[in-house]
Order: sequence, then structure tokens, then C-alpha cells
Amino acid sequence: MKRNLTDKLISKTKPKADGRSTNLSDGGGLFIQIKPTGSYWRYNYRYSNKRKTLTIGSYPEVSIHQAREQHLEARALLARNIDPSEYKQHLKATQSEASQHSFEAIAREWFLRSKEGWSEGHAKRTKRQLEQDIFPWLGKLSFDQITGSEIIKIMQRVEDRDSGDMARRVKTPINQVFKYAKALGLASYNPVADIETKTVLRPRVKRRFAAITDPVKVGQLLRDIEGYQGGLVVRCALQLSALVMLRPGELRGAEWQEIDLDSATWTIPIKRMKAPTHIKQANQSVHIVPLSRQAVAILRELKPLTGRFSFVFPSARGASRCMSENAVRVALRTMGYDNETMTAHGFRGMASTLLNRMRGKDNQRLWDADLIEWQLAHKGSDEIRAAYNRSDSPEAMSQRREMLQAWADYLDALKTNKGKLQAFPTK
Repeated sequence: MKRNLTDKLISKTKPKADGRSTNLSDGGGLFIQIKPTGSYWRYNYRYSNKRKTLTIGSYPEVSIHQAREQHLEARALLARNIDPSEYKQHLKATQSEASQHSFEAIAREWFLRSKEGWSEGHAKRTKRQLEQDIFPWLGKLSFDQITGSEIIKIMQRVEDRDSGDMARRVKTPINQVFKYAKALGLASYNPVADIETKTVLRPRVKRRFAAITDPVKVGQLLRDIEGYQGGLVVRCALQLSALVMLRPGELRGAEWQEIDLDSATWTIPIKRMKAPTHIKQANQSVHIVPLSRQAVAILRELKPLTGRFSFVFPSARGASRCMSENAVRVALRTMGYDNETMTAHGFRGMASTLLNRMRGKDNQRLWDADLIEWQLAHKGSDEIRAAYNRSDSPEAMSQRREMLQAWADYLDALKTNKGKLQAFPTK
């Protein structure tokens, strides 16, 4: 690349007579901007089809030689599809004193390069994990200074704060950063490969979301919800949680445009469901929830209050976002249900358990297991996945609508009969 500037040329160049700056190009997008207030190095480049400018520093504090070095480093970042300006901002955000090849510097480069293929939530979790659990211990170290024991200590520190699942996941970004560093020739060995999680962490204790499945207690829960005094929006969310068999986040994020009250149908795009990131990004399928008469009545009661907003359950702090994930949990605690008794996710377990138990007079299942699994949006076995493919046929939709209406009627009976109804009604 031909370079054009010399100290002599810069020193004799002045700003324009009207006070506007004079720009001198050094080649490859690098130039110096000479203003009445001083001289400044800039680099013009294109990223994602947008014209951008990187500020390098002032002259002569940053010499021609130093400006050219930083220019070449920025061009190298672009070659790896990293925005130099965004990379510089990330380094400044934590006032990092790490060298260009420290673990933190390369991890931030990896993060910026990789996050385009991630969901927003995954990107936030990974960034928080790096900054809170990893950088304080590994950030300033070079890759040849990091040993397996250092990584194990990080995992065990996370585990000691009662975050067993997080402790198992914390080595994933470390592993990915080491792989990236190896590809760049900055690391010769990946110590994560020798760490066996089950050896260095305590055995995992599997816990299910607490759910009430005793019909008498379910009836009491429903009466408590009906008498909840904490606000209409939260009460409606609690009532719908029992009826629609959705995950808490899927319910909280409901938008009015997804709901057709006239046809009693709720159509949720796959981007809002639990699914691999690439499927969410493609967003080419939906999950359909047939709405019972009771569910429609709840939504009609709520619409005059929140119908002018996008979200069915807007946040109390502002309608531009949906209800907090803690809203239903706090409401349950207010009504006397602790985390060991009932959870927001537990409404799914409640429905699944009772629907699977239900038998007719001939002791035959009232509801097909695959039908229940599809309504829960579980991936399940190959057989269940095959059933999913037929789930939106008119016959299958009719069966699911019948099941959810029968479920809503059963819950009403439990609520109004105060537990006297037999546990397993007949069709």
C-alpha cells in the first residue's frame, strides 16, 4: 500500500481560511484531519454496507508510524468481519489495560464476530457471563498463562454461589474463545478440552418446577387466583396460565396481533417459542393455541385496558415492554404459594399431569399423549415429532380445541365444587 504522508507535509499544511478542516490522505482510508484546534488521525471504512469512521488519535501524540500500525490492525479486524469502531468501544467500556492479544481482547473480538448468529437473549447472557465470571480472573492473562486449574476455579466459584447449571455452562465461552485463538495462531493448546465437568463439580441435582397436581388443591389455587387483588393484568395472566399450557415467557410476551378472539385462536410465531436459534431466526412456523370459551372471556375482559398497546400483558413500568418474569412468581408468593409448592412454569406440569391421568368409564385415556405433548410444544420422540407434522390438520386442531375446552371446563368444576368433583371425569 502506497503511503503519502510525511511529518514535513503535515507540519506545513494548515486549515482552510474559513476555518474548515484540511484532510490529507495517507492511503487505504487513513487520513489526517487538520483543524484549527489540532490534527487528528481518522480511518474511513465500510462495514455492513455502511460508511464509518474510526478515530485513531491526535498528531503528533500519535506518530505517523503508530497511526499506520493502528490502521493495519483495524483493517485486520475488518478482514475477520469485526467492526473496528465497535471493537474499540467494547475495550473502552471496561477500561481494559489488557494487551491486544490478552484473553479479554480476543474474547471480545470473538463475541463481536459471533453474536450476529445468536438470539438477543443468548448474546446478553454470554456477555454477562464473560464480564462477571470470566474476565475478572482471566481477562489480563495471555493464552499461554491460562491453565486448566484456573478455569476449574472459575467453575467452582460459580457453583459455590448455588449456580450449578451456570457453573456447567461457564466453560463453554472459554472453550470457544480458545478455539478462536487457536485459529488465529494465538494459542497452541486448549486446556478446556481436558476438564471433565462431572469430576470437578458436585453431582447435578435434577429439580422439576413445582406444580400442584392434586385436584382439591388445584381448585383452591384457582379460587385464590380469582380473588387476587394485585391488579387485573396479573390476575388475567395467572388465569390464562392455567388454561393455555404455555411457557411463562411465551405467555408474558403475548401480542394482541397474535390473537383472533372471533375465531378463538392464538397464533404464536416460532421466534417467540423455545427453539434453536436458527429456527427462530428463520421464523417460518407457528404454534397454534385453540382458545377455550373461558380464555376468550379473560382476554375480552383485558382488552379494554391493554388493547391499545402491542403487548397483552404490558409491564407496569412502561407499555413498550411486556410484563416482568417475576410478576406471576410474586403474585403466587403473595397468595401464599412458595417456590416449593407452585411456580409459573408449574401450570404446564399441572395440566400435563392431570390430562394424562384422566380416564373414561372404560378406563381408557381421555386424551392422546401426543396431543398433550404437542399442545405443550415439546419436541419429544420421533413419533411425537411425526404427530406434530399433522397437528394443524383440521382433525388435529379440532381434537386440541376439544381437549383445551374440556380442560377449562374441568378447572371450572374444580373451582366451583371446592374439591368435591371426582379427580378423573368421564367424557
